[in-house]
Amino acid sequence: MQPTANFLAKGYGRDGMIAVDELVEYLHVNKTELAAAAGLPRDAVSKKSRLASLRTQRRLGEIVEIINRVIPWTGTVQAAFAWYRSQPLPSFGGLTAEDLVKAGRGEAVRAYLSRVAVGGYT
Repeated sequence: MQPTANFLAKGYGRDGMIAVDELVEYLHVNKTELAAAAGLPRDAVSKKSRLASLRTQRRLGEIVEIINRVIPWTGTVQAAFAWYRSQPLPSFGGLTAEDLVKAGRGEAVRAYLSRVAVGGYT
């Protein structure tokens, strides 16, 4: 299985928006857990009008991108999601990627992952 390609494909629907139903199935979580992982209320992932909002799409997109980038290091989508939720990041005072995304700092996590990918300091 090509977990990276499959996960990225599962993350987005044909319309370019996050495919929440497929995403929760692939991550083995429910919508409440997915919303919590993004720092969003459950309605943001369960109501069509809220799902289309820029904030919701940005947060969910950050989760998809971060997990997608970590899969090669962790081996599976589920392990990458566990990393996202629980691995303290030394560069951020022990906050997790989840903590940072919830605080609107997903770009900082992506920059951190880019730095680590080329052998930079963690």
